[in-house]
Amino acid sequence: MPDRTIVCRCEDLTLQDIRDIIAEGLTTMEEVKRLTRCGMGPCQGRTCRATVAAEIARATGVSIEDVAPPTFRPPTKPVKLGLFLQSGGAVVGDHA
Repeated sequence: MPDRTIVCRCEDLTLQDIRDIIAEGLTTMEEVKRLTRCGMGPCQGRTCRATVAAEIARATGVSIEDVAPPTFRPPTKPVKLGLFLQSGGAVVGDHA
């Protein structure tokens, strides 16, 4: 693929951006994600994860199956502070 190919549309990262990061020594999905936010946009990596993993595998000489996936965290959503006041300070839904 050409260097100008967009890998992560959410964060506007090209293949060259990913290759440069890997050349700097960041050779895990987690490192690439933390430095570039690749995979952290609205698609949550659905469009870029496989390409980044393939590029890491190519650059490091390992099988793509040996490239560890990045850490996934459950999505969160904002909570209105008034909910805490209404519940007397207890977390709503907390049964402890």
